[in-house]
Amino acid sequence: MLKLYGGARSRASIVHWYLEELEVPYEFVKLDMQAGEHLKPEYLAINPVGKVPAIVDGDFQLWESGAILLYLADKYSKTTLSPQERALFSQWVLFANATLGPGIFIEANREREMPRLLTPLNEIFSKQPFLLGNEFTVADVAVGSILNYIPVMLKLDLSSYPAVLSYMKQLSERPAFQKSIGGGS
Repeated sequence: MLKLYGGARSRASIVHWYLEELEVPYEFVKLDMQAGEHLKPEYLAINPVGKVPAIVDGDFQLWESGAILLYLADKYSKTTLSPQERALFSQWVLFANATLGPGIFIEANREREMPRLLTPLNEIFSKQPFLLGNEFTVADVAVGSILNYIPVMLKLDLSSYPAVLSYMKQLSERPAFQKSIGGGS
């Protein structure tokens, strides 16, 4: 069975959310980060950088939340992904982790980046329910989790982005979200 390694209030909850969406059986291995369990040799053998999340799927080990999301999308997709679909998923997962997250959560970037990032997202969500159209995908897990961390971690006024706010609300009401990020895990 797939094992997901994480800690309290970590990015592991993003992977946890997606596993719940996919209804893939998994075991959550909660590391006590305060006690430094993520820096013990047993865990460093899985992720030498000592960060969470990481997964072990049979003999396969993988770390970095975005890579894990893309692996799960590929492995558990109901249809074989075309190179174009895989590229679009990668584009949005990388955008979430490398552009959206730092643009909003690094204070020095926020004032400049927030309108540049949220205006086009607002435009997308005013036309369609999800990033890639009418269907929820791994892209929504990556981008939606970053967006839904905003009200938890920062008290930013997002009222200029009503479509983004309604997208965030819609995602936060999904049962799999409630079992993971929404459950405060």
